[in-house]
Amino acid sequence: MARSRYSNSLKNRTNRLKLPIKKKPYKLLIAPQIFLCYRRNEGPGTWSVEAGWLKRFALADDYEAANNGSVMTFYQAQQRALKLARGSEGDSDKPVTVDEALTAYETDLGARGGAKYNATSVRNHLDAAMLSKVVMLLTEQELLSWRNGLVTKGLKLSSANRIGKSFKAALALAAKRDKRITNGGAWKNGLKPLKAKGGSNPPRDNYYLPDAGIRDIVAECYVEGDDFGAAIDVLAVTGTRESQALKIYPHDLRDDNENEPRLMVWCSNKGAVDRDPEQRSVPITPKLAAMLRKRADARGAKRPLFDRIWNMSARFRVVLKRLELDLTLTPYTMRHSSIIRQILANVPVRVIAFNHDTSVQEIERTYGRYLGDASNDLTRKGLLADTEPQKLDNVVRLAR
Repeated sequence: MARSRYSNSLKNRTNRLKLPIKKKPYKLLIAPQIFLCYRRNEGPGTWSVEAGWLKRFALADDYEAANNGSVMTFYQAQQRALKLARGSEGDSDKPVTVDEALTAYETDLGARGGAKYNATSVRNHLDAAMLSKVVMLLTEQELLSWRNGLVTKGLKLSSANRIGKSFKAALALAAKRDKRITNGGAWKNGLKPLKAKGGSNPPRDNYYLPDAGIRDIVAECYVEGDDFGAAIDVLAVTGTRESQALKIYPHDLRDDNENEPRLMVWCSNKGAVDRDPEQRSVPITPKLAAMLRKRADARGAKRPLFDRIWNMSARFRVVLKRLELDLTLTPYTMRHSSIIRQILANVPVRVIAFNHDTSVQEIERTYGRYLGDASNDLTRKGLLADTEPQKLDNVVRLAR
């Protein structure tokens, strides 16, 4: 066992009880960057460890005998403090740091077939001090300042929100696995998505393309390559997200009925780590089903229908340039157009929300003006008529 550090003022209860009562703890350096802390209280004092973070772990044996558990002597506290700060192989007592939480999140993403970049993108924007922070000691203001700092440094608001969402998922996973982490409100509020002025407005007008424009884009994407064209084709017909399309396997294609084929699409976790996986049946066109069936047969039952397509937005802009379309459009335009197309076709909003894995409230907030246009004709049918209905003079009252 390593030699313990000596402190005359902390070594026994007699000397400790002579110390003045105060909020700040008395500290003793017991290893590089590791301090044993004693807080003098009106009642029994407490032992804590500080190593870039502070954690209380036991009472001091000021008034009762030590049991090397809930009550510890000065020398027992030293050993416990070192163990907590350094940990040991298989030791779960050591508090989880942000760095360890991101590593665990990256591993979890890989196991679930998710994009590991969601974890690495967060790590790329954290300094060494933040990475070494203990998750259970993170504060709302600390996380808020970090996320707002991303925008201050020139990151787009949407990018800062996306990185913050991934960070929130990593911290939530750490809290799920370690019940001692009870400060979930810190990242729930501190990493809440920022809204720009006018951020509740619906998508720009050019984010909705008519069917002819969508078909031209899809056809041109196939020129870029079959894989790229097929992926954009699925996004255009189903309105699903790219991350969801990457999880589609051959057995998710239900084309027994050639006239009414369907595709089973996994719902997005949207940052949640404890939500049970769910699939939803989404109608697709016979043409898309036939293309996907050929693709499934070629790739085999154990491979997903699509591999991840890197720089999808950049390749999409190449297609837009050839078609002389707005270069600010992204593949997400396929989703916007799908939702708006169904709104204009008077598909019930609840059905649209179900098929697109979103909520009625989100559709009403984002696409409200299109809902107004689509409901205009339906509403007029219920308006008060300008003239009285024509009276019939050939009505004969029946005898009782």
